[in-house]
Amino acid sequence: MAILLKSLQLIHDNKIQDAQDYFYDGQHISVADAESRASEVIDCSGLLGSSGWMDLRCGVGEPGLEHQETLESLGAALSQAGFTEAVLLPNTHPVVQSKSEVEFIKNKVRSLLPDFHIQAAVTKSCEGEDLTEILDINHHGVTVFGDGVIPLSNSDRMMKVLQYLQKFDGILFDHSYDPLLSIFGQIHEGYTSTLLGMKGIPSLAEEVAIQKNIDILRYAGGRIHFQALSTAKGVDLIRKAKAEGLNVTADVSIYQLLFTDEDLHDFDSQLKVLPPFRSAADQEALLEGLRDGTIDALISNHQPKDYDSKHMEFDLADFGMNGLGAFLHGLTILEPKLGWGLLIDKITTGPRRVLNVPQEKMSSLTLFDPKGTQDFNHSFNASLSSNSPYFNTLLQGRIKMVINKDQIYRSHE
Repeated sequence: MAILLKSLQLIHDNKIQDAQDYFYDGQHISVADAESRASEVIDCSGLLGSSGWMDLRCGVGEPGLEHQETLESLGAALSQAGFTEAVLLPNTHPVVQSKSEVEFIKNKVRSLLPDFHIQAAVTKSCEGEDLTEILDINHHGVTVFGDGVIPLSNSDRMMKVLQYLQKFDGILFDHSYDPLLSIFGQIHEGYTSTLLGMKGIPSLAEEVAIQKNIDILRYAGGRIHFQALSTAKGVDLIRKAKAEGLNVTADVSIYQLLFTDEDLHDFDSQLKVLPPFRSAADQEALLEGLRDGTIDALISNHQPKDYDSKHMEFDLADFGMNGLGAFLHGLTILEPKLGWGLLIDKITTGPRRVLNVPQEKMSSLTLFDPKGTQDFNHSFNASLSSNSPYFNTLLQGRIKMVINKDQIYRSHE
């Protein structure tokens, strides 16, 4: 398979490059020359491209919750959203906590377009007590560990995990918040929660957990990647830890930058997420964290949920949003504030740096039309879940083509 991409503007090194012709030879994308012989020519005028996108936090239902998302449907949804790599959360039934679950996933995703990085649980059943067989799991190729959507709040376990992971340069992914300070909380604690009469989740829950985990990291050594930041002080704590030279990285959910707690006035359960949408001041601090490099990556935080778990009273509905279906639309909203160069860096180079998997040659491609449109509805949605406030709306931005591992996804016109 050989494809000539005519007049393509690639986004690289934080800027949009001048239009050039590129050649895909079935393995790598490079600048076309007189010797390039293509079986297909694609006019890319008006389109933007980059190396394939990577998502550091992606939920799936299989095994055990296949009605919410299978590995196959997730692979299709990732391709449709422009992603060629993703880190899978371990919160399935059973939890991904042994070589058996790891090998099951590897076998299931082998033929799918995206590459998957498995995050294995660090405590059995993600309950925060007994540690899993971390070294044994690592022998099966896993270097990312964490309890996924559940914070590792036990300080002793946190310290021991960091010590274990140093034996093979592993990395701990943690959504750091204090579960007791968050207990029974529904939305961000502030004016809106008071106005709506709902139990709030204070910013303090995130802030004290991040501070504690940084202190433990300073003592024990190792690497922590802080997931789904939501507060201004949380960003500042990560900034100071990096300045100190500690081995920390961080990411933020794209929808945390699109909504605030004020958007919850009509009790839309599609906007019930964890961490909750915070204040406008917190949102601005997150944007600044992306600009100055404190926050390394932008994530979909894709949490597929079935219809019944979201269409009920707000306080009974599950936390979580389908973060993939409208991901490019979110980028188009953020582009005036952050620019395409920075946004693409946060879903390509940034996350690959977190995982320490640099891309020496451009072997994947995401091609998109920032001015195109796409109906986000059942006929388009490859995910089995539609828990998104953008569902059944016309979105700006359209993924045109995704290339990875000699596989191609093409959008249906």
